[in-house]
Parts: sequence; C-alpha cells; structure tokens
Amino acid sequence: MLKLFTRYVSVGVINTALHWLCFGALMHFLGATQAVANVIAFCIAVTFSFFANAKWTFNSQATSGRYAAFVFFMGIMAALTGYVADSIGAPPVVTLIAFSAFSLVAGFIYSKFIVFRDAK
Repeated sequence: MLKLFTRYVSVGVINTALHWLCFGALMHFLGATQAVANVIAFCIAVTFSFFANAKWTFNSQATSGRYAAFVFFMGIMAALTGYVADSIGAPPVVTLIAFSAFSLVAGFIYSKFIVFRDAK
C-alpha cells in the first residue's frame, strides 16, 4: 500500500503543478472566478492524473467507466472546494492548497478502493 501511495503522490506532484498553472492562468488572463478556474483546471489535470495512475500506479486498464467515475468524484470535490472558497472569500492560494491536500488523500482512497479495486 505504501508503494502505491508513493506512486500516487509522484503523479500528484505533476498533476498539482498542472492544476495550479491552469488555475492561475484562468484567473489572471481570463478573469475566471475561483470556482470556475478550479473546475476547468481540474478537468485538465484530472485527465492526466487518471491515465498516469491507471498505468503507472495501479497497473490497470483505463476504461471509460473508470474515467467517468474518477472525474465525477474528483469534480465534485473541485467544485465544492471552489464554491466554499468563493463563499468565504479565501485567497486563491488557500483554495489551491486545500484542494491539493484534500484531493490527494480522498482521491487515493477512492481510486484504490473504488475505481481500481480489481488492480493487482
């Protein structure tokens, strides 16, 4: 389990950088709200995360059903994080840190026990 989590974290580092860069660009260049920027950045980053984790972390087949389940779960987390951040007036960096931490732990648990539960 530690080996899987270590691999998941490694993919997560790249995924987080991708998410943060997209989030910042959307807010800075397009004037998006935190909720909108977080969801769009999430869509880009979660696609990378799903395929990288399917192949490298869980050594499992990347199916459309698994992708949909992963995107749905992670999307709900992204939208809720952005909504709460906008509601309380949180600075963008707080939104990014909170989502990154929460999605790392919850995403791993969901991936391991739901999305890729049959992985070897």
